[in-house]
Amino acid sequence: MKSLPENAFRELKPGESYKPIIAADASVFEITWRSILFGLCMGIFFSAATTYIALRLGQGIETTIPIAILAIGFSAMMKRRSTLLENINILAVGGTAGIVATGSVFVMPAIYILELDTMSSFFQIMIVPLFGAVLGALFLIPFRRYFVAEMHGKLPYPEGTAIAETLMAGEKGGQQARVLAVSLVIGFVVDFIVLAFQVWSDVFSTAKVKACDFLTNNVKAVFALNTSAAIAGLGYLIGVRYAAIILAGSLLSTVVVVPLIAYIGQGLTEPTMSHLPLISEMNYETIFDKYAKFMGIGGIFVAGLVGILKLSKVIVSAFTEGARGLLKSRGSGEESAVRTERDISMPVVFGLFLVTTALLWVYFRFSVVADMESPSKVATIAIIMTVVISFLFTSVSAWAVAMISVTPISGMTLMTLIVSAVIMMALGFEGKTGMLAVLLIGGVVCTALSMAATLVTEFKLGYWMGATPKRIQWANILASVVAAAVVTGVMLLLNDVYGFSKTAEHANPLPAPQPNAMAAVLSSLMGGQETPWLLYAIGGVIALLVEMLGVSALAFALGMYLPIELNSPILLGAIVAWLVKKSSKNEVLAKARHNRGLLVASGLLAGGALAGVVDALVKYISQAKWAFGAEEGALSIDFGPNAGPVLNWVGLLAFGLLCFFIYWNSCRAKEDEH
Repeated sequence: MKSLPENAFRELKPGESYKPIIAADASVFEITWRSILFGLCMGIFFSAATTYIALRLGQGIETTIPIAILAIGFSAMMKRRSTLLENINILAVGGTAGIVATGSVFVMPAIYILELDTMSSFFQIMIVPLFGAVLGALFLIPFRRYFVAEMHGKLPYPEGTAIAETLMAGEKGGQQARVLAVSLVIGFVVDFIVLAFQVWSDVFSTAKVKACDFLTNNVKAVFALNTSAAIAGLGYLIGVRYAAIILAGSLLSTVVVVPLIAYIGQGLTEPTMSHLPLISEMNYETIFDKYAKFMGIGGIFVAGLVGILKLSKVIVSAFTEGARGLLKSRGSGEESAVRTERDISMPVVFGLFLVTTALLWVYFRFSVVADMESPSKVATIAIIMTVVISFLFTSVSAWAVAMISVTPISGMTLMTLIVSAVIMMALGFEGKTGMLAVLLIGGVVCTALSMAATLVTEFKLGYWMGATPKRIQWANILASVVAAAVVTGVMLLLNDVYGFSKTAEHANPLPAPQPNAMAAVLSSLMGGQETPWLLYAIGGVIALLVEMLGVSALAFALGMYLPIELNSPILLGAIVAWLVKKSSKNEVLAKARHNRGLLVASGLLAGGALAGVVDALVKYISQAKWAFGAEEGALSIDFGPNAGPVLNWVGLLAFGLLCFFIYWNSCRAKEDEH
């Protein structure tokens, strides 16, 4: 089996050079129809899955390692096994799924939350993450040689190292891919039959347990647990500590804040805000939606700022070292005689930048701010802000991922929105048009940062393996078109079926925490709405206190915002992962079992997420009365009016069986699978 050179992860000695796995002068398949088509299939699949999970749980999902495993498994079924470079190309094409999904769904759903969708369209929403992805790639290309070669061994690339090890263990990929594929099918089937046919309750709740009526109706304290395979898989991947922090935030909201507000509200004779009913007239769910969630939003905002401050040294290093690297690497875009050093040439990069910027200006001028006074001036200012902020934060995002595999994208995007809103307001632009313009600026910036975070890892993988940089760059840019279309389509579908905020039409919307937080900030600054500043402030103070205790404020704040039924199963899934790690005193065997569990959990997560997208599509068709005039809910099975409590317990049992399946399947691993 091939292995990475001994000096792949350490700094090079004076006069020493790194030789990639595939030599620069080797003739090896790199871009083939096989790699392009399979990469596009992976991109489409994971674009849909990532969009659904990010809107439901506020978490992106790692797509590159599952794509690498599936690519290796796909290769094992072919007459000719794929080369390492073909698999790198598959990652480059398919990896745009997570890039565009993260950049889009953290911002663009706020358009619907703020009811700005009448001013927008599919094409207008799609173009924002697309241009953001292109700008992110163009801004990072001049830094490529600096990040991967000049900083070789100085930046650890934790995520890239894991992917490289996966690719190098290629001959085991067939077995890994089968485990992943079987789990994916199981996750899809389990979640789809629950969502579509409702054969058991998709949420176990103590509100449906007669013995808990006093807690439900008088104390306003309810415990709930989502029974989906997707969330069980996510819990395994997150780990016990992070999952416990999230659930702690949920418990604070559910069993402390909500009951406390209910108790205080018993003595109030007037509503706390003009648009709200009396607290004494609210049930536990309404109190959570109108009070506790806003504390969560305040916590998310402050936690994002804290994340940026914590990475301030990384940010300063990124600016200084990145600028130095750009100066050192000037001319690096020229066509090199060495294949492994060929980037898109700088004239082409600059030309693409000018074209992209010009198209963005036209889009803003004639589509977004056409009805404003001095639209050309406003469009020009908006584009300047977009380009400058994207350029400044691109190297920050890449540096953070290369150092610690974490980048505060949501925090930097919130800062972008606030800065943009303040500038727009200074120019006299508020209301819906101003908010839409600010959101579109934020969408471009967020996607650019997401592109930089992923692309820097792909650059390093290409450097280790011996891929052609220019081909990785073009693959990301061109595949972004497909990913942007899929993500936008899925997002619009989910909005139509589920919605992203509670309305008369959508009683149980997807939580979409980041877009709701951004919508809340914008409506406060530019919308003229009554703002629960005290609730925001309390949430922000809680986030600061939690951070002072050495706990992740962002995880805790997300827990405060998201309903408890989405967070309680995450901890149970994480406990399964802990049990798998402790299932053997043989460290090699325990590691093999845990790694197999990662595959099982990833499959359940991806399959369950796809089930959510397919279910939304089925319901959309049903609502539209297509498909032979089917009525909404026609697929549901009617178990009778008294079946609710039974289905509630059946759902809990089903979730327990899913957890047992993960543990049992993980423990089937053998030592040589590590």
